[in-house]
Amino acid sequence: MSATESDKSPAADDSGMAATDPRKRRRVLLIVAGLFVLAAVAWFLLWLLVLSKRVKTDNAYVGGNQVAISAQVPGTVVAILADDTQRVEAGQVLVKLDSTDAEVRLQQARSALAQAVRGVRQQTSSASGADAQLAARRIDLKKVEADLQRHLPLLAAHAESPEVVQHLRDGVEQARAAVTAAQAQADAAHAAIEGTDVAKNPAVMQARANFRAAWVAAQRNAIYAPVSGYVAQRSVQLGNSVQPGQQLMTVVPLHNLWIEANFKESQLGHIRIGQPATIESDTYGSDAEFHGKVVGLGAGTGSVFSLLPAQNATGNWIKVVQRVPVRISLDNNELDKHPLRIGLSTTVTVDITHDDGRVLAAAANQPVAQTTVYEQMASKADAEAEQVIRANLPDDIH
Repeated sequence: MSATESDKSPAADDSGMAATDPRKRRRVLLIVAGLFVLAAVAWFLLWLLVLSKRVKTDNAYVGGNQVAISAQVPGTVVAILADDTQRVEAGQVLVKLDSTDAEVRLQQARSALAQAVRGVRQQTSSASGADAQLAARRIDLKKVEADLQRHLPLLAAHAESPEVVQHLRDGVEQARAAVTAAQAQADAAHAAIEGTDVAKNPAVMQARANFRAAWVAAQRNAIYAPVSGYVAQRSVQLGNSVQPGQQLMTVVPLHNLWIEANFKESQLGHIRIGQPATIESDTYGSDAEFHGKVVGLGAGTGSVFSLLPAQNATGNWIKVVQRVPVRISLDNNELDKHPLRIGLSTTVTVDITHDDGRVLAAAANQPVAQTTVYEQMASKADAEAEQVIRANLPDDIH
């Protein structure tokens, strides 16, 4: 290789690299810029098509009914038939109280009802006797009137003394007075029983009401579960002397639960009743996804209903973003597969794609919750009273 060629070679290399480096840098910068643009476009599309169509909060908790079990009559606890975490069915006995006093009052009411039925039967018999007495007095009146009519012609013919005729006239007046007295006694006897049969007599109805009250009071010594659920917060102990209204335990139905999602006020603009929602609980994580619907929005923020509401009309005021509770229903079939407990933390996402629904709930037109446990108790009391009444009626009336 010549000296001239060797001298030019490094220079050529330097100029080539110098010419190539700016092109590489521009290419790299363009690629990076393109990536940022693509990321921005992707993020914009994600926000436009997905994120702007939903609102999300992790300030959400499982809600449910907590049915307080309390005594309805005073008494001493003699048996506890359910404990914390155990499942109970509606109508199941949870606690028993000493029923000695209640049984005594029930027997007294039973005897009073039987006595009332027999008393009405006696009044009915007395009325029949009064009718018979009235009929007899009327026969006596007709008899003395006939005697008087027979003696009047004899008096006109001077064949009978005036004293005898006057005596007959006095007898007619006495007989008429006896008829009037018998009529009054019959009316008085019928007044107590007139217009009703024995079972519908006011005295029997009053005794029946007293018996029904005593029967229900005796049954209330057994404290029943009004709903099916799981026992929690049992505080009652054997031997406790309980009073009406005193809470003994709580029954929590875990089948009809809901989510109380506390959304920021800035998130409420497009939330409407009926919108679908997905819920993820901290208990199951992504292994179980729950589905529900928005059923209502709270009537005020949480701070308004707190024990100590905020006083914003003060000199030192700091604006705090408020939250409004939004109730979301849950699917009972999903709850059967993955049970939840009240108070558990969840993350709620509401689909607000369709925001043309109602913001305020419609008027309530059906019971939120109901039980037939106590209605069954009342019907049993009526059946028991009817049995007592029939047992004290004559055999031909049964």
